[in-house]
Amino acid sequence: MERAFEMRRRAVENGDQPYGAVIVRQGRIVGEGVSAVVTANDPTAHAEMQAIRDAAQRLGTRDLSGCEMYGTARACPMCEAGAYWARIARMYHGASIADAGAPRLP
Repeated sequence: MERAFEMRRRAVENGDQPYGAVIVRQGRIVGEGVSAVVTANDPTAHAEMQAIRDAAQRLGTRDLSGCEMYGTARACPMCEAGAYWARIARMYHGASIADAGAPRLP
């Protein structure tokens, strides 16, 4: 979660919204994302979506089974749906590392 908050700080420094996310598999970060909604003029560039894209590219697969997502805030419906379709096993959010469970289609 510490790295997700690092990504959040980076997003703010870049002039974007204060969100960060990471994807972890077997205790290793395999994807990172900062919010780029403002800087990229892309309404889908939420930190969670960026982290999913990064993990899929790094791992060479869209199937992120066995991965967990850590985000600085609870995932919005779009990001939760993305995590669902990527088959992310579990999501956690916030400084208290609240367990949001397995992603569901909203």
